[in-house]
Amino acid sequence: MLFWFATVVFFGTYILIATEKVNKTTAALVGSSLMLFFVLEGPSHGGAERESSIMQNIGAVAGESTQEREHDAEAHVQKSVSHSSQKYAKLDIFARYVNFDVIFTLAGMMLLVNILSGTGIFQYVAIKCAKFAKGLPLRTMILLVVATAVLSAFLDNVTTILLIAPVTLLVAAELGVPAIPFLMAETMASNIGGSATLIGDPPNLIIGSVANLDFMAFMVNLAPFIIVILTIYCVCLKLYYGKRMSVTVERRARIMELDEKAAITDTANMKRGGVVMLLTIFGFLAHGAVGIQPCAVAMGGAALGLAVCKVDVDHSLEKIEWSTLFFFMGLFILVSGADHAGLMEKFGSLLAFTKDWNVLVIVLLVMWFSGVAAALMNNVSFTAAMVTIIAAFLNSAPVFKDSLCNQHLMWWGLSLAVCLGGNGTIVGAAANLVTVGIAEKAGEKITFKNFLIYGFPVTLASLVAASIYIVLRYFMYCR
Repeated sequence: MLFWFATVVFFGTYILIATEKVNKTTAALVGSSLMLFFVLEGPSHGGAERESSIMQNIGAVAGESTQEREHDAEAHVQKSVSHSSQKYAKLDIFARYVNFDVIFTLAGMMLLVNILSGTGIFQYVAIKCAKFAKGLPLRTMILLVVATAVLSAFLDNVTTILLIAPVTLLVAAELGVPAIPFLMAETMASNIGGSATLIGDPPNLIIGSVANLDFMAFMVNLAPFIIVILTIYCVCLKLYYGKRMSVTVERRARIMELDEKAAITDTANMKRGGVVMLLTIFGFLAHGAVGIQPCAVAMGGAALGLAVCKVDVDHSLEKIEWSTLFFFMGLFILVSGADHAGLMEKFGSLLAFTKDWNVLVIVLLVMWFSGVAAALMNNVSFTAAMVTIIAAFLNSAPVFKDSLCNQHLMWWGLSLAVCLGGNGTIVGAAANLVTVGIAEKAGEKITFKNFLIYGFPVTLASLVAASIYIVLRYFMYCR
């Protein structure tokens, strides 16, 4: 009965999220609440059994140490262990269902970006790109695409679109060209660029946390490939739009008259915030080597930013995307409930028939399934569930269990699949929905069909390229 209830809640919530019949955060919170009430264990569920088990273990340890330690020391250790164990069992039970490393990493980066965005630095970058291109529309598009991809790698793709898209609308209006191609190109670039690092795209944060992969690991293993993908994408933009965009000399002159320095509204905070951002990025690069969690780096950077930049703290906190954070928390609890009820184990058993297959074939199968699924049901939602299934499968399949290289091959394949697959449809990634919303407010309509016509070829080509990369990686390192 518990299994079927959890199954209905899990799939029902995901259907609501995918169809957008209900606000995605509301759907996730309702689903997670049902899991907490009826499926997941709380302090009152099985507490006696856990405490009994804890005390038995303590008693066993104490028994073994009686011959070696004095009675007073033994009693002190027993009391200390008992107290901490009971405290964890009773007070921290619900916190175990949420990956707070991901939550606090996102919150810290959101806060730091909010501080920087108030200085006008991102608008300065966008206008500078347009002027550097001398008002030529294709060059402007490619420079904005590159800027979006780079920013997305070190911020997050949603925030980057929120910062770049409004300026893009202004530039397109001044050039007298349609804004939709620019917005679509930037959206694709945000998802591509976000694939390069741990913090660039939320699915990578989830994967990194579960697979214990740090920022430097993502940079070394994915960033070079993403640079290749981005280069190919820019070449395709040049080939496709090369003869479709032209502007008059007068229009180009308008762009050259824009004053990028006027976009800077707070020079002092821009310099202070820029230094803090650089220190934070350095912290991400080093966190794996020094054994610090990404959330500590992000929150440390945010705290330092608030301390050295003269900003309204309450206003900065209000601008954090709380709906996104609660959406993540709801998803984590929802997946924990499904896992506790045995649903994830059932899903994992579906991969059991591949246990005797070649490692490369298994990884490619998971990649293509994940890429399509991420496009259809949102890459964050899909990843939150898929990582649990993959982790269980890797621990049970002999070809992966005994090979760290093969395990990493699977995680890199999954990361590329879900991040790049997010370009497939409007609902594939949060950045896509943000772009559509900004376009609608500006009077530009992007339909599901229009997005699919643009996004599907990009996604297909990206997944093909990612598959080639995984094949080469397998023969170079894992075979």
